[in-house]
Amino acid sequence: MGRPQFDRRALPSFVLLYVFLYAAFGVASPFWPRFFEERGVAPEQLGLMLGLGTAVRLVSGPVAGGIADRLKARRGVLAICIGLSASITLGFLLARSFPHLLLASLCHAAALAPVTVLADAVAIRQGATPKGPGRFEYGWVRGAGSAAFIGGTLIAGQVLSAMGLSSIILLHAGLLAGAAVVASLFIGAAIDRQSEAERAASLFNGLAGLLRIAIFRRLLLVTGLILGSHAMHDAFAVIRWNAGGIGPGLASILWSLSVGGEVIVFFLIGPRLVTWTGPAGAAAIAAGAGILRWVVMALTTDPVALILVQPLHGLTFALLHLASMRLLTEIVPPQLAATGQAAYAFAAALTTAVLTVAAGALYAWFGAAAFLTMAALCAAAFPLTLGLRQPADSGR
Repeated sequence: MGRPQFDRRALPSFVLLYVFLYAAFGVASPFWPRFFEERGVAPEQLGLMLGLGTAVRLVSGPVAGGIADRLKARRGVLAICIGLSASITLGFLLARSFPHLLLASLCHAAALAPVTVLADAVAIRQGATPKGPGRFEYGWVRGAGSAAFIGGTLIAGQVLSAMGLSSIILLHAGLLAGAAVVASLFIGAAIDRQSEAERAASLFNGLAGLLRIAIFRRLLLVTGLILGSHAMHDAFAVIRWNAGGIGPGLASILWSLSVGGEVIVFFLIGPRLVTWTGPAGAAAIAAGAGILRWVVMALTTDPVALILVQPLHGLTFALLHLASMRLLTEIVPPQLAATGQAAYAFAAALTTAVLTVAAGALYAWFGAAAFLTMAALCAAAFPLTLGLRQPADSGR
């Protein structure tokens, strides 16, 4: 079989896909709790809804990834999942009672969870093809997604002020529908044909095969520790800042700085840095940045110090994600691309979920000093990053 031929529109198509997807996340994610509150969902019911949603996502991602690999239909399964997510979203407008809202929420979580896994699996395989008109840096499309998330959040804020909370349903569903059209019509099918000559494996056998790869296991551990260390920040950063006298205005700026750092790394710094240092070196930089970031968070709420460390999110998340994608492309067989992505996402999500629960107890006991436990996780990951160096990279 000859080398697959990729459309010259590959990069614009993937950028458009990620813009639609992450704008959809941006318009909805910050406002889901308020929407459910307006529908009469009590705090303890919201906690149950979010907790069960996390459990559903942990299952549906790997299952959909395995099905996509088994059928050699990653693009098709991606389009179906996005389309289902858009359709289910409209169901929120009809649901009035908590049981109906809970059912819609769980169905939405099940359909949406595989989307980023499958999109990344398709994008990194397309981007890693031999040099030619279809090749691109994964960081370009992921960076476009992060920028679209910010834009979606800002637009949603304005729309909500004029039209009310129900408008986020229409925005979210409409953007997802746009993403489904792009995935169906503009993302080339050739990426799925790369592994046609390979024997398809079942989900269990495929995952078992991946876990036999030592460097893959090491990657899951390293990313679980570093990405999981963000749990304290996501849950308690604003609370910590508020206790230190930082108001909502400055808090929003600090949060925006972290996302801005993410966009810069995805677009400009990250791809070259990963190429220069290799995935192992990039992961070590991410771990070191995490140590510095969380120590500062523990010690001070001085605005200048926080303004300096918040952009380190570009290293603690975006650079690590780029390094992980590069390594997954190198070590995961093409026929298991979606399964590998799903396992990576599962490990990060599970660790983050566990550490989010632990963060509550830690912050209650130790206050701001609890951020030092997140720094300790990054410190534990630092020496493990050396194991992400492949034999071919030993001469770097």
